[in-house]
Amino acid sequence: MKLVKHLLDSKGRGIISIVPDASVLDAIKLMADKLVGSLLVMQGDELVGIVTERDYARKVIIKGRSSQSTEVGEIMTPDLFSATSDMTVDQCMKLMTDHKIRHLPVVDDGAVTGVLSIGDLVGAIISDQQAEIEQLEQYISG
Repeated sequence: MKLVKHLLDSKGRGIISIVPDASVLDAIKLMADKLVGSLLVMQGDELVGIVTERDYARKVIIKGRSSQSTEVGEIMTPDLFSATSDMTVDQCMKLMTDHKIRHLPVVDDGAVTGVLSIGDLVGAIISDQQAEIEQLEQYISG
């Protein structure tokens, strides 16, 4: 099974972040521009939270708040689960499933080194299964 570091090596380690005092409108625009469903909320080099499209829908739209005047820090999720580079894809999938989250920051020695989505993990699992099927087919066919 692949480790998180292998997955990040192939997908990239770039993170897309925003500051807590940015407007929610700016966050949604950034998500749309970058085609992502979440942003890490950073205060300098410190990870202080995550904001997702789900946060926007549940904490702004449904409550009738203004995207322009509401700050990211008001709607972000501050208590984060995270992974480390030496965790397996299976461990990350279990963590995300158990806590019903779709985005997982990767933090090594206190520094953010990447972020994984549920789609990244599913893709890695499918890839591993396909490789195993091909090996079994080769073994069977001689």
